[in-house]
Order: sequence, then C-alpha cells, then structure tokens
Amino acid sequence: MATRSAPLETASAHPPVPRRVLVALCATQITSWGVLFYALPVLLGDITADTGWSTAAVMGAFSAGLAASALAGIVVGHLLDRRGPRLVMTAGSALAAVALVGVATAPNLWTFTAAWILAGVAQAAVLYKPAFAAITAWYGPKRVQALTVLTLAGGLASTVYAPFTAYLTTHFDWRGVYLVLAAILAALTIPAHAIALDPPWPQAPAETGGDAATALDRRTIITSPTFIALAAAIALAAFTMSTSNLYLVPLMTGRGTDTATAAWVLGICGAGQLLGRIAYAPIAIRTGPSVRAVAILAIGAATTLATALIAGPLGLVFATVVLLGAARGAFTLLDATAITDRWGPHGYGTLHGILSAPATVAIALSPWAGAHLTAWTGGTPQMFTLLAAITALAAAIILAERIIKRPLEVRAAPE
Repeated sequence: MATRSAPLETASAHPPVPRRVLVALCATQITSWGVLFYALPVLLGDITADTGWSTAAVMGAFSAGLAASALAGIVVGHLLDRRGPRLVMTAGSALAAVALVGVATAPNLWTFTAAWILAGVAQAAVLYKPAFAAITAWYGPKRVQALTVLTLAGGLASTVYAPFTAYLTTHFDWRGVYLVLAAILAALTIPAHAIALDPPWPQAPAETGGDAATALDRRTIITSPTFIALAAAIALAAFTMSTSNLYLVPLMTGRGTDTATAAWVLGICGAGQLLGRIAYAPIAIRTGPSVRAVAILAIGAATTLATALIAGPLGLVFATVVLLGAARGAFTLLDATAITDRWGPHGYGTLHGILSAPATVAIALSPWAGAHLTAWTGGTPQMFTLLAAITALAAAIILAERIIKRPLEVRAAPE
C-alpha cells in the first residue's frame, strides 16, 4: 500500500517564531548532550579506578539508561503532539539534574544503574527528539535551516564539555565533577525551557473521519516497507555512530595517547559535525531522501574504517575524525528530517518517536556492546572495523528498499 506523500506547506501557515526559541534550544542542547552523554567517556577511567566496577558494568548502567530513554521516547512523542515541548522539556531538565545527583552519590553499582535509568527517561525529554519536534512544528518550511542551526550548536557539545569535563577532573573526583555538571545543567536548561518555549503549540488539522482516520493513516505509514527499512537502517547507523563516539577516547588511549589529548580528539570529532550539518541543507536541495541517506551512510562507513586504520601522526588522526564527525553531523539531520521528507510534518512527535525507538535501543546497547565487541574482535581498532561494515549494511538496506520499490511504483502508475 502506498504511503501518504508529504503535503505542501506555506510560510503563511507558520507565523514568525521568536528568536529566543532557537537560541534557548541551542544552548540547552549543548549543555544537555555535554553533561548527559559526553561526560561519561571522559570520566570512565576515573569511575572504574575509584569504584572497582568494570568498564562493561559502568557502560551497562549507561546502556540501561538509554534503553529507558527508548521506551520513554514513545510516550514523550505522544505528549509532544498533544502538549508541546515547554512542559516536557522543562520537566525533563529538572529530572536530569536529580538523576545526575543520584549518579554522583551512588554508593553501589545498583544505585548507579538506577540513577542512569532515571537519567535516560530525562534524556527522552531534553535531547534532540523533543527539540526536533519543536522546530518541525514551529518553523514549517524553514525547519531545515532551523534544524541545521540547532544541530550545529548541538555538535559543539563534545567540543565544549569533553575538555571541560577533563579540566574538572583536575580539581574534583568523578563524583564532584558530576555534581558540578548537574548544577550547571539545572541552572541553564530549566529556566531556558520554561521561559523561552512559549509560542502557541499548533494542533493537528482536522482530518476526515477524525482520530480513527488519523490513527489508521499512522498505522499505514508505520507498517510500510519504507518505514521499516528506514527504521532498521537508522538503528544500525545509530548503533555504530554511538559506539564509535563512546569508544573514540579508549581507541586513542589504547594507542598510547594521554587522556587530555584523547579528549581533544573527541572534541575535534564533535567540531567536525558542524561541517556535515552545514553541508546538509545544500545536499538536501539537490538530492532525494534515499540517495541522500545512502550517501551519508556510505561516507560514515568509510570514515569509521579510516579511524580504525590510521594511528598517526596526530594531525592525520585529527583530519580523519573531523570527517567522521561530518558524517555523524549529516546523519543527525537525516534522522531529524526522515519523517517530514516522506510523510509530512503532522504527527511528527508520534511517528518520529516510533521510528527512532529501535535506534535508541541500539544506542542503549552500544556502551555495553562496545566493551564486549572490543574483547570479541581483539581490540578497539578491530571493533571500529566491524562498525564500519555495519554502517555499510545500513546504507545497503536503504538502497535495496529503493531498488525494489521503484519497479512497483512504475507498475502502479496510471497509464
């Protein structure tokens, strides 16, 4: 059955959005990603040394939190469609601060894991997905430009917070660092979400047949081969990009690089995401959704393989991770626009929540799986090589779905 095509939008249907909305979302994404995601790889060695917990155990706790984020993301998507981002993201910021205090004060691994599960629920309400929903609804036809600005800012999260976290470790133990980061997150993101995200939230237009027809339309989309292939490819790519991101510092330190330099490598990789996000809008104008997806994933596979193979000199490593970051940056916008490119903006929160749930589960597995894949393959460079192959598989799924679909569209076309 054919899926609904994306409807045309006009700028007049979307009144101007106050500048403070995008400024606030940019600032909160940098802080939320930096504190909730990028601080852990930098602190991992300190945590294991202080507590005696294994790397797999610590990453397993983080994985449990990301799994909770996947489940919470579907509920958050429904809430976003109905209530908008202000309440959701403000509550998520408050919950995130509480969860980080729990991480910092955890007396044992079980409590540490429970705190990360709570942090995972908060992540569903404060990271890219609710911000994407806000931009998609408020900016209409201008959403790609606004999403580019948002993700350009978000790409600075590791650039800012990886070195900053490493700096804090020279003054505090890992528990103290997390308490400082929790205070920064609360002070910046709670008021920003509560004050700035106040434009009226658009309601879905009435459709023939009401809610039943809307639900049927969504079921048709969700069960379509295009949606299923897209969800699978995004999940595989999200797994590889998350795993490579989390293990980039261990890859570098395993080659003899000191922790501070390795943190800068991670930060430079984050800065490289800016290149991919700047390039995305011009690429989007000139390519269709499937061609664009295949190209971005193929580049991601090639740069992941290059990162696995190139151990030096440091300048060449920096250049390689910049390109790896560019592929990740473009992939973030690919994920953000996948729904609207194919089916339009209505019901974005719900559809994107379902589309991204497998990807969030894959990301949840990445910290734990990365540790075990490193042992299974014989080392972090070998694990990165495997990640490159998985990314190439994601590109092949998109390409195969498109090749199969095209003859069916030709046969279905009226004569």
